[in-house]
Amino acid sequence: MRHEYAADLGLSETDLAADWPTQFGRWLADAVAAGLPEPNAMVLGTADAAGRPSGRTVLLKEYDPQGFVFFTNHGSRKGTELADNPWASLVFPWFPMQRQVVVTGRVAHVGRGETEAYFASRPRGSQLGAWASSQSAVVPDRAALQEAYREVAERFPAGTPVPAPPHWGGFRVHPETVEFWQGRAGRLHDRLRFRRVEGDGWAVERLAP
Repeated sequence: MRHEYAADLGLSETDLAADWPTQFGRWLADAVAAGLPEPNAMVLGTADAAGRPSGRTVLLKEYDPQGFVFFTNHGSRKGTELADNPWASLVFPWFPMQRQVVVTGRVAHVGRGETEAYFASRPRGSQLGAWASSQSAVVPDRAALQEAYREVAERFPAGTPVPAPPHWGGFRVHPETVEFWQGRAGRLHDRLRFRRVEGDGWAVERLAP
């Protein structure tokens, strides 16, 4: 299976924004405007203490000059791996636009206040699910999960606020590199990467495809 990329698309240094948050905002807005499904979906790559990698798709909930934020159960596989090895990669696979954004960086917990504010904005079903699911743990069957959800729903009946679980919260990936990848004909893709340099500066580099 092979798909040839368009010849008239490209990304030059003169097209690139002065900083990665601005450039990312432009491309994310393009993905939203193009009607891509789940444009804020990103592949999160982590590794355990022994270096064994794992990946999954999560949703970006916030970004700013400090980094990219997602939320999860701290006891999940990704949560425990990040506790042992606080480095991660992110990939935004905007394939219909022949674009990717690839991020690498160190990961840290967001503040509890930020977690609680976001959790309060979630649909009630998602709030209950965060309490009911011991994410990544082995369960005997679907019925056990549904029973756990029923018990949580009784604990927090309709009209009762659902607090953020103590085992649930946000992570921020503080980027060391942010690469903007644009497909080109002949596999001569454009790859422009912002790389953190000493202090708070950033260098822009072109990578071979």
